[in-house]
This record gives sequence, C-alpha cells and structure tokens, in this order.
Amino acid sequence: MKRIIPVLSLVLCSVFAYGQKMEVKQGDFGFLKGQQQINVEFVYDNLKIHKDSLSEEEYVKTRIADLEEETKGKGKNWEKQWTNSREFIFAPKFLELMNRYLHKKENIYFATDLSDTKYTLVVETVWIYPGWNAAVMRQPSKVSTVLRFVETANPDHILAEVTSINAPGRKFGGTFSNEDRIGESYAKTGKSFAKLILKNAF
Repeated sequence: MKRIIPVLSLVLCSVFAYGQKMEVKQGDFGFLKGQQQINVEFVYDNLKIHKDSLSEEEYVKTRIADLEEETKGKGKNWEKQWTNSREFIFAPKFLELMNRYLHKKENIYFATDLSDTKYTLVVETVWIYPGWNAAVMRQPSKVSTVLRFVETANPDHILAEVTSINAPGRKFGGTFSNEDRIGESYAKTGKSFAKLILKNAF
C-alpha cells in the first residue's frame, strides 16, 4: 500500500492531463532475455475510480443507482458487465498488445495462469477514469497502473517497476460503453509498456 500512495498523488494532480506518462521507477529488463513465457497477474486491491477517487464499491453503488433511476434493471445488468470486464475486456486488451509486440519480435509470450514460469508481471490498477460519450462530444478514458516484474516463487523480490499514468482509451468510431473505452486504455498501456521493454532490454 505504501508504494501506491505516491502514484495516486501523482494521478490526482494530473487527472485531466493529456498524454500517457510511463516511468521506470526501479530495476531494468535484462532478466527477460532468453525467457519465452511470463506469467501475468492483474490486481485491483487499491483501485480508485473517477476524479473523486471513489473506491470501487462506492463507484459501483453510485453507478447502479443512476442507471436504475433511468430504467429499472439497467443498473443490475451493468453490474454484471462491470464484474466481467476485468476478465473479458481489460486483461485481454492488455495482453493482446503486449504479445503483438513482444511475442512477435522477441518470442516472449505473456498470459495469465502460467504458474510454472520464473517471472510474473503484476499489473496493479490504481486509478480509472471511465470517460464519457455524448455523441457530439467525447472524453477518453484514462487508466493508471503500476507494472511490476517479480519472481514467481518470491513475489517480494521486485526486478523492475514501472508507473503508467493516464493511459488514454479511445475506440475508433466511438462507443457508449465505459468498459470498452477502459479496455482501450489497457490496450494503450500494453502497447506502450511493450515498446518500453523493447527499447531498453533488447
């Protein structure tokens, strides 16, 4: 938790800043040379949402109430979509872009549930801004994460840590789905992180 406080402070000071900021906080990527598979774990324990830095519980409760006021049952249906979005939108979007660059160019494959790998990439989401779409005007989503490579057998041993602040999510043609926009922020995070690794490790 102590690691997250400075990251959240930076995020809240630049909520509506444009452009993703990615910075290596410690370590390097030399250990990736010769690796063929990397386990990936997605963590949301310290997640804050919106410019008001709501807890996920607060955000979900408020969102359900707003949607139920519009149409009975709409909020409960959205809650299911939100719960499933981590597994079916956020993680796949991130992994797709990581593998598009790193597996194709360096033959390193990133995936969840690879427990027998030497290293694990922990993707800790610390802040999400869902964005909005009013047809004639739009605001992209933004996602901030801490990306941490650790030893799978010893998660306390951090080999490299990178902060990614305000990764924007824009879907071609626009979308009224917050979850789809947020998914594009994860795609942007994966793409930028893969390029950072390629630039510094190989």
